[in-house]
Amino acid sequence: MKPLIIAIDGPSGAGKSTLGRRLARELNLLYVDTGAMYRAAALAVVAANVNATDADEVARVAARAEIELAGDPDSLRVMLEGRDVSAEIRTEQITRLSSVISAIPAVRRDLVRRQREMGARGRGVVLDGRDIGTVVFPAADVKFFLTAVPEERAKRRFEEDHTRAPDLTFQDTLADINTRDERDSTRADSPLAIAEDAVVIDTTELSVEQVFARMLDTIRERQEDF
Repeated sequence: MKPLIIAIDGPSGAGKSTLGRRLARELNLLYVDTGAMYRAAALAVVAANVNATDADEVARVAARAEIELAGDPDSLRVMLEGRDVSAEIRTEQITRLSSVISAIPAVRRDLVRRQREMGARGRGVVLDGRDIGTVVFPAADVKFFLTAVPEERAKRRFEEDHTRAPDLTFQDTLADINTRDERDSTRADSPLAIAEDAVVIDTTELSVEQVFARMLDTIRERQEDF
C-alpha cells in the first residue's frame, strides 16, 4: 500500500501547522513542518555568520546543515546538527531570515529534496508549507490550501509571538505578514500558489475544530477512492 500524502499550503498564519499536527495525530502519520526546516537553515546561516545577501554562501551553508524533525506531531522537535533548536528558530530574527532565504532557488531545491525523502518513508505523511501541493508533492493524494484575511492571520501570529517578543506590536506583525505574502507570492522559484486540485478553505471565521472536521471529511472521502 502506497504512503498517503497530504499537502497543506497557504500563507503565514492561516492555520497550517495547527491543522497539520492534528491531522497527522488523528491519522497516525508522520508530520513534516517544512517551515521549521527553512527556519533551521536560517539559524545555520546566522551561526555561520553569513550575510543573507550572499545567495551562494547561504545555499552552501543550508546544504551542509544537518536538519532533522523528531518526535510525534504534538511534541515535534527541530534538530540542527544534533541539537534541539525548536525554541531558537521561533525568534523574530529567524522568522524574517527564513522568509528571505526561502526565496533562494538553491536552498529550496535542497530542502524540497529532503522533504520528498521524508514523505517516502513509512505509511504516509502530512506536510505543510508554501509549495507542497504544487512543487514538493504535486501528485499528493489530498491537497488543501488554507487562507484567511491578513488582519486575522496577523492577529493569530501576534497572539502566538507576543509572549516571546513583548515589544512586538500588532502593526509590526501585520506589516511582516504583508511583506511575507508579497515575497512568497512573487518569488521566481516555487511561489505560493493554489494547486488546481486543492481544496481551498478560508479559515477567517472558522474555528480550528470546524476546519479540522472539514479537512478530515475530505480525506475520508478521498480514501474511499484509493
